Amino acid sequence: MIRVITIEREYGSGAADIAKRVARRLGWKLWDELLTNEIARLMECDCRVVEAHEEKRDPLFYRLLKAFMRGSHEGSLNAPRLKLADTDCIREVAERVVKDAAEGSGCVIVGRGSAYYLQHRRDAFHVFVYAPFEEKVRRLEAGGKSENEALQAAETVDRDRAAFIKQYFGVDWPDRYRFHLMINSTIGEETVVETILQGIAMLDKEGAASPAPAQQLDGP
Repeated sequence: MIRVITIEREYGSGAADIAKRVARRLGWKLWDELLTNEIARLMECDCRVVEAHEEKRDPLFYRLLKAFMRGSHEGSLNAPRLKLADTDCIREVAERVVKDAAEGSGCVIVGRGSAYYLQHRRDAFHVFVYAPFEEKVRRLEAGGKSENEALQAAETVDRDRAAFIKQYFGVDWPDRYRFHLMINSTIGEETVVETILQGIAMLDKEGAASPAPAQQLDGP
């Protein structure tokens, strides 16, 4: 029986709205902004700090500095007293929050490595939502970004996500064989939602949800 849906996504693909619709249709809890808020609460920091480090690697200079601190005597003494809100720490807390969420009642979890943390759960259904570059730019502009901002975000955010997944999970993002369904959002949000729900219903009918090679659906 499927109890968890993870939705990995390309930036600007509309996956956040799709996740909301799926959660609403099922009456399940949505972990998207809520996940960021819970990480911030547990780390006792501002949500904006968490957002700045989610699904991306820390800058090279910071990683070098942190490695130096860990290797130096003074740094090793001071490190336990520092409350570092960096990618390493946020990733560790995110993993705990994601796994705790999956132990509760039905939920939809957006990104943050959830498909990779929960890859061995047989009650989880993993979805990847994507869209053509031009469509992602159009969506981002409709959301309030300027043309230049939209172009830059569409080019860089997914690059950061790919680097994050490579560093912490050792695979090339999105590693499609981890997903039950990969779907192009240009076929329409409601169609995407229906396809996800139908996929879950079919797996529940078969009585198993072990990951299988992804089914790829393209829009017109």
